[in-house]
Order: sequence, then C-alpha cells, then structure tokens
Amino acid sequence: MKLFNTNLFSLTKIQQSDIQYIHKGLSDKKVTQYYAVHFDTLEDTQEQMDWYADLYKNNTGYWWSIKEKSSNVFLGAGGFNDWNHKNNKAEIGFWLLPEHWGKGIFKEVMPTLIKIGFEQMNLNRIEGFVDADNQKCKQALSKTPFRYEGTMRECEFKNGEYLSVDFYACIKKDIPL
Repeated sequence: MKLFNTNLFSLTKIQQSDIQYIHKGLSDKKVTQYYAVHFDTLEDTQEQMDWYADLYKNNTGYWWSIKEKSSNVFLGAGGFNDWNHKNNKAEIGFWLLPEHWGKGIFKEVMPTLIKIGFEQMNLNRIEGFVDADNQKCKQALSKTPFRYEGTMRECEFKNGEYLSVDFYACIKKDIPL
C-alpha cells in the first residue's frame, strides 16, 4: 500500500526503521492499558515489527505510521488486520502517543483509514473491538460511522482477569465515499 495523506498528517507503511517509535508507544502503559500487547524492551518490540511485516507478506492487513506532515513527527499508528478476503472484512486498529491525545488526530485520520478500507482494500465491513472499560475509545468511535453491535462478556483474559469487549462495525453502504 502506498502513502496516504490527510490535510495535516501522512500515513506511511510501517518499516523496520520505525521500531523505536513503535516501542515508545507500545511500552507506554497509557497506550497499552486497553491494548492486547505491551513491550518493555526494544528487543521485545521486534515481535510487533514481525507482526506488521507478516500482515503485508501474507496480505492479511496493512498498518501505517501516522506522522505530522509539517514536521514528520511520529504520532501513532493505525491500520487493518485479520483481513478476511472471502467475506471482505477486516479489523481496524489505532493508537496514539499520549502527548498527542485530544488534538483531533483520530477525527482527521479515521475517515482516511475507512476510505482506504472500502476503496483500496474493497472491504464491505470494518470491525472494531474495544475493551468495554475503554471509555475514551468508545467516545471517539461514537463520532464516526461505526455502530455499536454488542458486548462479548468476559471473552479475553489479561493481567489475571477476564475482560469484556464491545464490538463495533462500519458497513460500506452506510457511508458516502
């Protein structure tokens, strides 16, 4: 997948050279509190870099680094995984470094990701899975075309306890492109 731009941000394919930025985000407890992964060391972060590379290699998704166009400062990452080609659906994911929260980045980048999913990847359905306790993410999703579809109660085990996951979806026919 190519480079994509919004008015203020660029989305570029995650490269091995981004490892220090990915580590900065995925070692931050504020970022990973509701996220499925956490890496304490740069060396451990290689697991995530391999995951990104495998998405591209196996054609099961795409993830991009999100950077400010004017300064090229890394802000976070977003993309798709678990791409089901038969059913034309994929899971969307998104995270930002805490110092960039509340700056409208999600609001500007999410429509671009949705457009990539529907137009470039030919998806019909984009799914989002959110820890039921992650109020900020759910509030952000409420301002997008995603619709709440239900809660999977105590479906994941993390840090010694079961957690529930809310699931959301956006269907191609529901939004103008």
